[in-house]
Amino acid sequence: MATQETQTPRVSIDPATSVGIVALTVADLDRSVAYYTDAIGLTVLERVGPEAILGVAVTPLLALREHRDALPWLTDRMTGLYHFAILAPTRQDLGRWLEHYLSTSNPPPGQGDHYVSEAFYLRDPDGHGIEVYADRPREGWHWSNGLVHMGTDPVDVRGLLTEARKVHAAWTGLPPGTTMGHVHLQVGDIAPADAFYHRVLGFDVTAHMPSALFVSAGGYHHHLGLNTWHSRGAGPAPADTASLRFFTLALPTDEALAAVRDRLVAANIGFGERDGMVVVADPWQNQIILHVGRVDPDRARELSRNF
Repeated sequence: MATQETQTPRVSIDPATSVGIVALTVADLDRSVAYYTDAIGLTVLERVGPEAILGVAVTPLLALREHRDALPWLTDRMTGLYHFAILAPTRQDLGRWLEHYLSTSNPPPGQGDHYVSEAFYLRDPDGHGIEVYADRPREGWHWSNGLVHMGTDPVDVRGLLTEARKVHAAWTGLPPGTTMGHVHLQVGDIAPADAFYHRVLGFDVTAHMPSALFVSAGGYHHHLGLNTWHSRGAGPAPADTASLRFFTLALPTDEALAAVRDRLVAANIGFGERDGMVVVADPWQNQIILHVGRVDPDRARELSRNF
């Protein structure tokens, strides 16, 4: 990885880059679809055979593929998904989701006020980590020397529920405008994670510590989190484990995608190309699909079936 850093000039990824969809394997598709629709508030956009695409309105966010009787995902000693993060449009929307979730029979969520956002943490029936969150206004984020101030305090749950109850309408699921805000990965070592995601793909570092790195495009607090809290020195999960299949990064233009491709070439990192997309694996074999434009239902279907 040191060769990458010396040979690859530091160029930021296009500031309009965002996360597209996340694809997972699950042990029981019926069980997972029920969880994501009932507890999380996603909608089934398409379900064919062992696969389902879920999202909000017409925006796909999650692709599920059944791997019958797959072992549950365990955070210890595996690299892969730490959590994916569903971003609600407003604080009130987050409160409405929380009010709904607390009315279900699911376990109470974990929580964290991270100063830039308020978040709740869950695990699905296969052990996949989920965050549901809302951002605080950007003008209230505090930056110093290019790094954003983040931490973990208790969430003002009472305030969120008070906001939610100002809306006198039945809960019908997560609202239009909900997106996949970020993806957080377990990796084996922070240095190669920095080399790949920061130096080569071009994400800007927004926070770091010896055991974690946070990177983003366009001044967001983070589009990707990378940590070694349970995975230092580990490798990918066994093939019979419910796990991350891939996630996508949406770039705004062909030129922005070509710039990332050129950096991969310069860094001697192998990748594939298919139908205008770039497919690359990070040092722990997490598969990333880079494409231009938003993921619509047709593209989500194509991705889920072919990768």
